Amino acid sequence: MSAATRPIDVEHIEAKLDISFNWGYEKTREDLRELYRKSKLAQWDGETRLDWSIDVDIEKAQIPEFMHPLFGSEIYAKLDPKKHLELRREMPAWMQSQFLHGEQGAMLVAAQLVNAVPDIESKLYASTQVMDEARHVEVFDRYLHDKIGNSYPISPHLKSLLDRILKDSRWDMKLLGMQIMVEGLALAAFGVTRNYVQEPLLRDLTTYVIQDEARHVAYGVLSLRDFYADQKESDVREREDFVYEAAVLMRDRFLFQEVWEKTGLPVKECMDITLNNVGQQEFRKILFSKIVPAVKRAGLLSQRQRERFAELGILEYETWQDPFEALQQAEAEQAAERAA
Repeated sequence: MSAATRPIDVEHIEAKLDISFNWGYEKTREDLRELYRKSKLAQWDGETRLDWSIDVDIEKAQIPEFMHPLFGSEIYAKLDPKKHLELRREMPAWMQSQFLHGEQGAMLVAAQLVNAVPDIESKLYASTQVMDEARHVEVFDRYLHDKIGNSYPISPHLKSLLDRILKDSRWDMKLLGMQIMVEGLALAAFGVTRNYVQEPLLRDLTTYVIQDEARHVAYGVLSLRDFYADQKESDVREREDFVYEAAVLMRDRFLFQEVWEKTGLPVKECMDITLNNVGQQEFRKILFSKIVPAVKRAGLLSQRQRERFAELGILEYETWQDPFEALQQAEAEQAAERAA
């Protein structure tokens, strides 16, 4: 279905936003100004950077078989070739739809941050992120509707989290929810896609998006680590509670409920299989491999939080790649590409 013939589906939500003018233009955050410079240099055009002439065969498996959420189950063993083919069409449509919806949410939050953050360096950087997210919406939308030809509504778990971030009037909660939690998860998820997905256009697309997302997470850490160091204990505990609740929402997000419903498979049974599938458990855990180090650098990994992260099975990632190491890696990839 072309963009011109797709039905218009618009939702309005009421959000309170504190708008902050900065008339002094004082250069107080050289670290953020440097990130702003890097962002300007790293802009890319989705129309010309990606080879859209690549033919995407959606009837060919995009992921290794062991990563299928039903792999190893009795239901999976009984699937006939027709049902396997149907799932190969529907699974990437659901996954890329959620990425598309998440990118639009990120675009809206980044636009709010331009208004809400207090210092001029933060406003400048947030303005570049609006462009980044617009580009991500553009490329995921084009891939989803031109190459896959099918899409899904937003997951209720992702919708709940985005609504909460958009409606909160406090700039630091927007940064924490979007830059640390949502962008951190996206950075890890795109890394899994790049490592395992066999379809070349999607692999290239996610490679370029990863380079942007690494900056976005670093922006969140740089903006929040000093701010939280000066906050009251009760305020810090509230932020830790939000991080934990958001982590639970995002863990429950990848159970493919809508796919099982659409394909006529037993929904509850398939969700239970997905929840307990060893490969999917590892996938869901590794989604937090970028979040936990970022939460730690932001100063929100107290002993209480460590215990809760341990219960979720994600505390092991606290020593994994630091957000700034991820940014350095992305910059190295960009430099190598420019040299080539």
